[in-house]
Amino acid sequence: MTELDADLDHIIPSSVLPPSWAKLVVGFVSLVCFARSYDGDFVFDDSEAIINNKDLRADTPLGDLWHHDFWGSRLSSNTSHKSYRPLTVLTFRINYYLSGGFHPMSFHVINILLHGGISVLMVDVFSVLFGGLQYTSKGRRLNLAPRSSLLAALLFAVHPVHTECVAGVVGRADLLGALFFLLSFLGYCKAFRESNKEGTHSTFWVLLSILLGAVAMLCKEQGITVLGLNAVFDIFVIGKLNVLEMVQKVLHKDKSLENTGILRNGGLLFRMTLLASGGAGVLYMRWKIMGTGPPAFTEVDNPASFADGMLVRAINYNYYYSLNAWLLLCPWWLCFDWSMGCIPLIKSAGDWRVTAPVALWLCLIGLICQALCSEDSHRRRILTLGLGFLIIPFLPASNLFFRVGFVVAERVLYLPSAGYCMLLTFGFGALSKHTKKKKLVAAVVLGILFINMLRCIIRSGEWRNEEQLFRSALSVCPLNAKVHYNVGKNLADKGNQTAAIRYYREAVRLNPKYVHAMNNLGNILKERNELQEAEELLSLAVQIQPDFAAAWMNLGIVQNSLKRFEAAEQSYRTAIKHRRKYPDCYYNLGRLYADLNRHVDALNAWRNATVLKPEHSLAWNNMIILLDNTGNLAQAEAVGREALELIPNDHSLMFSLANVLGKSQKYKESEALFLKAIKAHPNAASYHGNLAVLYHRWGHLDLAKKHYEISLQLDPTALGTKENYGLLRRKLEQMQKKNV
Repeated sequence: MTELDADLDHIIPSSVLPPSWAKLVVGFVSLVCFARSYDGDFVFDDSEAIINNKDLRADTPLGDLWHHDFWGSRLSSNTSHKSYRPLTVLTFRINYYLSGGFHPMSFHVINILLHGGISVLMVDVFSVLFGGLQYTSKGRRLNLAPRSSLLAALLFAVHPVHTECVAGVVGRADLLGALFFLLSFLGYCKAFRESNKEGTHSTFWVLLSILLGAVAMLCKEQGITVLGLNAVFDIFVIGKLNVLEMVQKVLHKDKSLENTGILRNGGLLFRMTLLASGGAGVLYMRWKIMGTGPPAFTEVDNPASFADGMLVRAINYNYYYSLNAWLLLCPWWLCFDWSMGCIPLIKSAGDWRVTAPVALWLCLIGLICQALCSEDSHRRRILTLGLGFLIIPFLPASNLFFRVGFVVAERVLYLPSAGYCMLLTFGFGALSKHTKKKKLVAAVVLGILFINMLRCIIRSGEWRNEEQLFRSALSVCPLNAKVHYNVGKNLADKGNQTAAIRYYREAVRLNPKYVHAMNNLGNILKERNELQEAEELLSLAVQIQPDFAAAWMNLGIVQNSLKRFEAAEQSYRTAIKHRRKYPDCYYNLGRLYADLNRHVDALNAWRNATVLKPEHSLAWNNMIILLDNTGNLAQAEAVGREALELIPNDHSLMFSLANVLGKSQKYKESEALFLKAIKAHPNAASYHGNLAVLYHRWGHLDLAKKHYEISLQLDPTALGTKENYGLLRRKLEQMQKKNV
């Protein structure tokens, strides 16, 4: 048992020390923390990564997953984010297949179970990090730090910063990346299982570790950093490098330096060569697959990376690091998005916030000095590996090697939090050793575990639906335009346009170049017939972002409503120029041509819409109605039948085709379609009214009377139905008089 474990004797009772019990406790606690999210909705990025991702559907070839990014776009596209995670997308696809569609519960349950499994695996990882590698004669690894590994695993399992990864379905990328990261590390440890002679190893396990690192990278990019952690572990734990001793020998020109074991260790050099070449090969393949260069992010995604001076960039990057550290220390202020003004730039050294990175670096330098220069080998190992686990997996998110598309992201702290939990456990052990109030230390530890569990449960509830998630961010990031935008969008989807307008206006105020907020606000104003302001907003949006196809289309709709037909046509054409496959825009262009009595152009536009989107019901319907109104009944019937073959359960298409068949005196077939449409949508007054007209023409007057009356009950204001019903009643009265 290690010295640290003895110091934690008052915190961790011996009754839970057996490995099976320890893992059971950790697994149970991890599931309790996030179980509340099991029946949550798809929220935030889940819509793009799952619901709108064609790679999940069976009609997309499996091979496409290897050429598409995480969101379903081709990696070769200039608009791709280059997030290459095919194995994660494959698990989404399996989820979709097994659950029979987009049922979020199964997706959430898998995430919760993954976090539970990772937390259990952490017990083994921490036992190596705290206790080192020692094996029995039968090759079984000894757990020399049962208390410290259990406490660190518990702290990891209940950390609230993990909520985004567990409760948000897209967080599965981080979970799977972490799982294979840990398996790679444990596999690397097994390379030394049967080593009786110092410096020997199993090349098979080293190569398997590299392979598992590559698998981790195919789940989430930061997975490849496990090779760096393996190297640090090998040098400082297996190679037993003592930096202080080496520096002293260099300063004193000690000849024994030449005989230092690590410099003469051929096995270590061979393993470092394998790790370096394996990592370089995997990164090269990753770069080749990306097709084009790195992704293009905007200033709102990561404003510090667009700052003019290198000093300003460096200060802000370091401030971001300190915010990440604070989220690990005090995970109470959590937000789904930290971009768009949430964290204003530090532009001068006089800003009080520069004290945060100064404090961070003072702490890090102190820990690094202890890790490298302490005479206690046990302390050196724990601090070195703790700092390695904290820093190395965070490097891809640090902006040091390339620009990232976020300011702060809680999800990237999933793996680094393991290093934090390790350092915190070491700190508790040191505190317990140097104080007589050991019960107080135990109470503090239990209090932290309980508070973090409570925070996890509360935060998991906030991630269950978008309304709670977005509103929870208002108090954390009130300056974040995206938060206000998402709250507004959620309100608009629920029909509360007045409140949505207020939040959209605030989003535009906070970020005057927020074109998506302008577009959505312009849409609502258009629906409320506030056309002048809608046109101003949409015109500004396309001026700021000239290739914003959706804004061009919406501008065209507003201009059409203002009777500015030439400008509307130009806007539609511009939208199609920037997005060639845009069926909705072709549909609206067709409506414009129909208003101008350019019937051939209208039919061509609607045909383009249905070619691009065969299930575009409105375009099919408009074609049938236009052909019907212009007397082309045969062509209207052909189009209607074609549409129903593609969308057989669309009651509006049944209704339109039934009207055409009735005019063609195909009464029986028309009746069947009317009845089928009414069965699908029984409260549509027009369906009953037009069926009544059919019966009226057909001579089935009693049935006509019945459906006229149903139609008028559903819509008493329908003048045409009233008039036809009056004609039928007079005809029935005349027939009764004749019979008398």
